[in-house]
Amino acid sequence: MCGICGFTGKLQHREQVLTDMMDSIIHRGPDSGGSHMDEDIAMGFRRLSIIDLNNGDQPMYNEDNSIVITFNGEIYNHQELRRDLEAKGHVFRNRADTEVLIHAYEEYGQDMLNMLRGMFAFVIWDSNTKTLFGARDYFGIKPFYYGIFDGNLVYGSEIKSILCYPGYQRTLNEEALENYLTFQYSVLPETFFKGIFKLMPAHCFTFHEGKLDIQRYWEPRFEADESKSLEEWVDAIDNAMQDSIESHKISDVEVGSFLSSGVDSSYVAACFHGDKTFTVGFDYAKYNEIDYAKSLSEKIQIDNYSKLISTDEYWDSIAKIQYQMDEPLADPSAIALYFVSQTAAKHVKVAMSGEGADEFFGGYNIYREPMDLAGVRRLPGWLLKALAAAAGAVPFHFKGQSFLKRASTPVEERFVGNAFEYSMEERARILKHPTGRYPFTELTKPYYDKVQDQDDVTKMQYIDIHFWLIGDILLKADKMSMAHSLEVRVPFLDKEVFEVARHIPTRYKVNQQNTKYAMRQAAHRYLPDMVAEKKKLGFPVPTRVWLREEKYYQIVKEAFLSPAAEQYFQTDELIRLLDRHKNGKEDNSRKIWTVYMFLVWYGEYFTESSATFQKTA
Repeated sequence: MCGICGFTGKLQHREQVLTDMMDSIIHRGPDSGGSHMDEDIAMGFRRLSIIDLNNGDQPMYNEDNSIVITFNGEIYNHQELRRDLEAKGHVFRNRADTEVLIHAYEEYGQDMLNMLRGMFAFVIWDSNTKTLFGARDYFGIKPFYYGIFDGNLVYGSEIKSILCYPGYQRTLNEEALENYLTFQYSVLPETFFKGIFKLMPAHCFTFHEGKLDIQRYWEPRFEADESKSLEEWVDAIDNAMQDSIESHKISDVEVGSFLSSGVDSSYVAACFHGDKTFTVGFDYAKYNEIDYAKSLSEKIQIDNYSKLISTDEYWDSIAKIQYQMDEPLADPSAIALYFVSQTAAKHVKVAMSGEGADEFFGGYNIYREPMDLAGVRRLPGWLLKALAAAAGAVPFHFKGQSFLKRASTPVEERFVGNAFEYSMEERARILKHPTGRYPFTELTKPYYDKVQDQDDVTKMQYIDIHFWLIGDILLKADKMSMAHSLEVRVPFLDKEVFEVARHIPTRYKVNQQNTKYAMRQAAHRYLPDMVAEKKKLGFPVPTRVWLREEKYYQIVKEAFLSPAAEQYFQTDELIRLLDRHKNGKEDNSRKIWTVYMFLVWYGEYFTESSATFQKTA
């Protein structure tokens, strides 16, 4: 696991620029650094040593040094690929998975990508053709950012690196802010920094003679197979997971595992046969999973290391965490991930985690909504429209109003993922200069179009894989772990596991009994019923409670009256949301938190005190 950065073309003081870019992400690779420069490119690398500790330094070259790579990630089938490439005559210098990518590129070109099993973001410079080739993994586990300035491609594992490039001038992307208010994360391909973009998952690019060509090389598809019994699906899930966990254990350093009270991380922890698990909780009984995790760890005979996060400690860390995130993220559990990563990093360099199980196997509680709404949804279309209009026209709130609105609205118009904070109307009311661009249905429609023949649960899964998983779940997993130089591996997010998951019928994913139904049956083989059947919680964080306490209310109120808030928001509307929450009239905690996280992030990147980008975790 590492950090990469670089730029094409000629540039004055390029050595110092590349050094600054590398230093800005030193937390991603504190063990060593390396660089490659020729007249056409500068490539930087920071290393966290996991495999072939003595010989895995990068940049890495082919036999005649004409092809060079920098790579962030792990290729879990690298030994199998190596045997194939050696049989074809390729000569290897070390055991690192990085060198497999070089020779696979030589042998197969872009077609190499579908052969890989793992998480990755890499660039390969081919000096023979003066071409830069790069790619990001299937599900977006590893990040990759880029921009083109003065005709040069500038890239990095984190935006921080690109901000060091002298040809870039920081400008806030207000369209990103507008859509962030709905999704609670940065959802557009263009980031919060104008001109800096994300390479999307399962995409690759070539940059040649100043022209950037981006292509999609793989796409997830759901095709239910009704021919198998539940028991056969449970066997298939367990076989795939055992194989994936075993593959994800490949390492020359110790591997641990995160452990919450949920089934996903518990399943991984029970099966990875390691010695250490890591848990965090809060100093509120309702939000503390430590006792639960310790009890499970005792049952599966693994040591558990935990941290109780105090309320002040949480709030004191917010600015640092928003800096590490690169873009604002309003998910309160990101801070819990920061602290569990900090705890794990004191003991191991690698930790497994349970991300991806919900999207693949149907785990989110909202996936049960199509069943709950089924009775109303069977009404004639004209009647549904009339009900929706009637529910929206009533000037006061009544019991069942929200249910009626959702039941009379197609999934394509109501579901954007697990978070839906501000509607278009609310965005227009709260923003000082709303653009009205990119209504959420415009962003999700191309994806809904691809699954128009699927049931509503599968549609929701597909949207979450392309939005929530990338923008929230994997962003915080990568940034919070790498802030502490910890590699997080996610065995659920394996293409062989997905190959099983994509064929599971909906009734074995979500039903009246539970979510992730078939996967939970697989977990039953290793876990007590209390864990295998436990309702989805994530990392519960008491923001709703805090925002009604005077101390934290005042902290947020000060931010809501700040110059930054005055610049972008109708501050009287912000204060109204805050006061109504504090007085118990409404639960506005998520809306408040979304704006507050943006303002904290803005202070880290767009104020005079944020002129340098050399902060530490």
